[in-house]
Amino acid sequence: MSETTARYSTLQKILLYALLVLMALVIAFPLYQAVVTSLQTEADVSNYPPKILPLSFNPQNFGDALALAPIPRYLLNSVIQSSIVMLAHLALASLAAYAFAFIDFKFKNFFFLLFLSTLMIPWEATIIPNYLTIVNDLRLKDTYLGLTLPYLATAFGTFLVRQFFLTIPRDLHDAARMDGCGRLRFLLTIAVPLARPALGTLAVFSFLQTYNQYLWPLLVTNDKNMRTVQIGLALLQDQERFLWNIVLAGIVMILIPTFVLFIAGNRQLIRGLTAGAVKG
Repeated sequence: MSETTARYSTLQKILLYALLVLMALVIAFPLYQAVVTSLQTEADVSNYPPKILPLSFNPQNFGDALALAPIPRYLLNSVIQSSIVMLAHLALASLAAYAFAFIDFKFKNFFFLLFLSTLMIPWEATIIPNYLTIVNDLRLKDTYLGLTLPYLATAFGTFLVRQFFLTIPRDLHDAARMDGCGRLRFLLTIAVPLARPALGTLAVFSFLQTYNQYLWPLLVTNDKNMRTVQIGLALLQDQERFLWNIVLAGIVMILIPTFVLFIAGNRQLIRGLTAGAVKG
């Protein structure tokens, strides 16, 4: 009986890993196809049916993409914009989450629910007031502050970090306070290190969400040197024909910062996503 059970368990593992490998291949195939297409000539890209294996190797596509659009400048603008928003989210979400988790004040739950209710407001409803404020009132068009100011606070990030802070024993906070540890010191030396998985998840989420913005940077930037990567991709399109190999070469270069961020924060991201999945 035990031998049969062992064989059944082994078969389950084989099927599970086979399913995971299949799903991984399906998810990774668009990226693989983008890299392959970015290295092919225009004639090879036009072949039908499309070839899975590369027919040629033409790295000149990356040089052509750089000649059509100042991609390094767009990358710099997007990285600066995304980094400012990410750091603001980490700082402000940590401060607000600490207040909602550890400080007792009147109507705390009401204000927390009111804060979370902003998640239900569609961004389309705020884009016109934000545009009028940033461009007409504050005169921040074509500036990094104009790109980032409406997105410096996050209700989702505050909720995420606050829920993680609630897992920290309240007795630990009270004991630290009794020993003379100030609120800011407790936050920086105890709460934040313990909440690294949640903060890592928030950092990756905030960076990618800002990095992929299109409409807001399009509205508040007219200067070509202030454009971000998502807008810059449009400059890689020829007016007469669509050069997929050139466009995908630009996309591959644009994906580099996101891969670097994912690799750097992979461990914290996985811990943050799986936090609370196992009890005890």
